[in-house]
Amino acid sequence: MEKPDKRARSAPIAGQLADLIGQQIADGVYRPGDKLPSLRELAQLHRYAKNTIVAAFDLLVSRGLVEPRRGSGFYVLGTARAAQRAQEESGQLGRAMDIVWLMREQLKTEPDAVAVGDGFPPVEWLADMRLDRYHQKVVRTGLGSLFRYGSRYGYAPLRDSLVRKLGDFGLQATPGQLVLTHGANDAMDLVIRYFVPPGATVLVDEPGYYPLFGKLQLAGARVIGVPRMADGPDVAALETLLLQERPRLFFTQSLAHNPTGSDITAAKAYKVLQLAERHNLLIVEDDPLADFKPTSAVRLATLDQLERTIYIGSFSKSFSAALRVGFIACNDALASDLADLKALIHVSGSEYCERMVDVMLREGHYARHLVRLRQKLGQATAQALAWLDGAGCEVFARSAQSLYLWVAFPGVADSLPLAEQLMARKLTMAPGRVFQVDAAVPSRWSRCNVGAMADARFASAMAGVLPQAGDRAGSP
Repeated sequence: MEKPDKRARSAPIAGQLADLIGQQIADGVYRPGDKLPSLRELAQLHRYAKNTIVAAFDLLVSRGLVEPRRGSGFYVLGTARAAQRAQEESGQLGRAMDIVWLMREQLKTEPDAVAVGDGFPPVEWLADMRLDRYHQKVVRTGLGSLFRYGSRYGYAPLRDSLVRKLGDFGLQATPGQLVLTHGANDAMDLVIRYFVPPGATVLVDEPGYYPLFGKLQLAGARVIGVPRMADGPDVAALETLLLQERPRLFFTQSLAHNPTGSDITAAKAYKVLQLAERHNLLIVEDDPLADFKPTSAVRLATLDQLERTIYIGSFSKSFSAALRVGFIACNDALASDLADLKALIHVSGSEYCERMVDVMLREGHYARHLVRLRQKLGQATAQALAWLDGAGCEVFARSAQSLYLWVAFPGVADSLPLAEQLMARKLTMAPGRVFQVDAAVPSRWSRCNVGAMADARFASAMAGVLPQAGDRAGSP
């Protein structure tokens, strides 16, 4: 029996076929109302497996280009919606406003591309925290329990380790105030499920963390942005929104803000907390890059000691994104409720991953890893700022250590077309509009990863689309 072509089992092949047919529809090869060739005809024409053709048709249906008719086949749609979708699909970055699409793009691995829009530090920065060296120690901590569900709160020794870690920040908590989660995104999801009914008004940083916007939209929330400034949230705008909208929650990032890289000042932090007390506002503080910042850095939860704050942490950026371990720190009563909610949704956490993180935290190597991590980040930040200054770019906020820089390139009014140009040069960017509550509004800003900017191909690609950058700056 002849073996099927291996390419036919590859998901990208279905996408390529869908793109081809979509372009044929846009070019008028297939007109509204036309019936597409059958599955068998396309399989014979392209020598693809039937499953590949089915997957391609599913993509075309999801894009609004064709519709299935039971017992008849697939037909080209002739609606305005189909034309709009076809136009959007003609360029990859045209779909960047779609939150789920952007998340898929961020998770792709393109070995030959420079991921300047990436949300993670370079892999080589984390390589010294090799997971394989810790496996035997994890197994020795309790082999029998690794075959059972863990506590609804999460692995107790790791919560003890986190109490000490938070204590280094000046945040006093007990193990009963900590709930371990499947990463920081799961932590935010639990908080949203608990606090946000459909129609509720929720405040977020703007620009801000776009997956959070998607989660809130999925919950049916009314999402309103609080303008982000270089020293933290715009307190005047925040106060106005609190008076007009009376929201219950405000999601914010005090340190290493995504996407601007800005840090809140002590003066601004106190003002935000005063407003929270005055208007009965609960603040959810996400701190995914805590390990990249000094322990003395200003945090709302540290100043407030979890009275009106919920603190969310993670290890994805400093250890590994594959270790889906995050945590929530809050008051005891809320922690118990969130642990119950977590049990209802997940039954328990991943105790193997939680044990792995605990072993890594307890090792002396962890402290040395953080020192090296911060040194690399400081060097990369300085190099990136020097290049940007030489190229005449505007930088929103400056920090000695910042994984992200919020950059406006000279002469660029909308960073989305710039990102499209750079994709052709194997350089992926994160255009500013995707970090806005209304992603249809053009933005001149881009989020730039300082680790990726250190690649010489960054300066080369930028010189190709911004000649003035090539004339005024060399490689970072």
